[in-house]
Amino acid sequence: MTTPRSVRNRLSAAAAFLLLLAPAGVPAHAVSKEIVELQTQVQQLLDMVQRLQSTMDSRFGVLQNLSQQTADAANQMTAAVNTLQQKLNASNDAVGGKVDTVSGQVQSLNDSVDELKSRIAKLDKAIADLQAQLQNIQSQPPGSAPSTGTVPQGTDSSQPPGQQPGSFPPQQAPSQFAPPPVSQAPPLQETYQSGLRDFNAARYQVAAGEFRDVVHYYPLDDLAGTAQFYLGEIAFQQQDYPTAINAYNAVLEGFSGNAKAPAAQLHKGMALLAENKRDAGVRELRQLIQRHPQTPEAARARSKLNGLGVRIAPAH
Repeated sequence: MTTPRSVRNRLSAAAAFLLLLAPAGVPAHAVSKEIVELQTQVQQLLDMVQRLQSTMDSRFGVLQNLSQQTADAANQMTAAVNTLQQKLNASNDAVGGKVDTVSGQVQSLNDSVDELKSRIAKLDKAIADLQAQLQNIQSQPPGSAPSTGTVPQGTDSSQPPGQQPGSFPPQQAPSQFAPPPVSQAPPLQETYQSGLRDFNAARYQVAAGEFRDVVHYYPLDDLAGTAQFYLGEIAFQQQDYPTAINAYNAVLEGFSGNAKAPAAQLHKGMALLAENKRDAGVRELRQLIQRHPQTPEAARARSKLNGLGVRIAPAH
């Protein structure tokens, strides 16, 4: 494409060439009229080319400025779109985290309601048992000597009781009418501490019996929840994961305020993972983090979830 500058250069060269064509020795008055007119036209053309070049330079500058402004606007639009995309992604992540958190809170609320129902049911059962025991105590006869039997009519009452038909020997009558012996509850603290010592010494069978005594004889005491936890630990050590999960559930449902509740939920999640129940195990660990976020058990749960590559919902 021929630019105005090149056209002007060519016209200038043409004018110079025409001037050279004029004879060097010819006087000025002898120059033909046509040559003068041609030179005038060439000069006019040169002036027109200069004006055209100036106009084109000005318009080219305007176009270049507009092009630069368009490029800057496009860059700003691209940056704005990228920023908006980042905000949308962050918003989606935040909404997803909030949904997970709300779901966990709803699940925790449902679990709390279930725990409350379970504790109310256990309390009702304990009250009913106490009422039954009180009724049994009130219905017992006073501690008088039991009867040794009756003497049938038509017989001589002066005969020894052992010789009368239908009578009871004196030495057997008290044993037949005596109340059954009442089992003696073992001392709470001593039984629990003995079970703890046997557990630490890996005497699991003995420790399990002692912890069961604590749970059986003192079901409403807080140590019963701790003993229930150690029953789960014994089953976990023996890789009896279903039994361990049931024991941990008993702690979480009946003794949710016990100091061992976070450890019970942590080990329940570990037992579920050991049984290849990944979703249930992950759910338990997430609930532990939501319920007890500042505990060492929650830190272990986070570490375990990170090791599994599971996303942990941010705290709000």
